[in-house]
Amino acid sequence: MKIAQDLIEDKKSELVSVPETTTISEAVTLMDKENVGCLLISVNEAITGIWTERDLARNFVIDGFNIETATVGQYMSTPLITCEWNESVYHLMDKFLGCRVRHLPVNKHGEIIGLLSVGDVMKASIRAKDQELARANAQLSWDYYEEWKHK
Repeated sequence: MKIAQDLIEDKKSELVSVPETTTISEAVTLMDKENVGCLLISVNEAITGIWTERDLARNFVIDGFNIETATVGQYMSTPLITCEWNESVYHLMDKFLGCRVRHLPVNKHGEIIGLLSVGDVMKASIRAKDQELARANAQLSWDYYEEWKHK
């Protein structure tokens, strides 16, 4: 069974983070350019929060919200919910469901080494089940039963 670090290595993508002073307009532009659904937010170079497309939908309806002047630091989600680098795919699925989040930064010895989405974990889970099914089918093929001929 794969762990969080394996999924990060499989993705081969860079973390996308911005300082807390980044405007929402700048954040949305960067998310579009990088084709990501969230940004990690840094305060004094330490990642302390996350801002997602879901946050944009929520923020947009707030009275007085201005995409040009509002900053991600004002609207980011904190405290940051993370997972550990050695958590299994099944534990990650539990965390996504239990915490009701769509993105989990991966922590290894106090450092964020990557970011996983619920889709990354679902894909890994489906692949693991597919491989398990293929192994079971290979073991229980007709050839297996043909070798049982009475002597």
